[in-house]
Amino acid sequence: MPLLNHLTELERKHQSLERQIQDALNHPSTDDVRLAELKRKKLQLKDEITKLKAHAPTVH
Repeated sequence: MPLLNHLTELERKHQSLERQIQDALNHPSTDDVRLAELKRKKLQLKDEITKLKAHAPTVH
């Protein structure tokens, strides 16, 4: 089940980025460019997760 492992890893990375974004939002000194970069990466991961799940509907 390599696809399932890949999805699990992508979801783990997505959650990690969410935590990093929340930490950055809690620190006013966070650079806006860094925050935008984290959000962009999170969105890219979400898009990839969604695409993989759409191509493999039995994987959730």
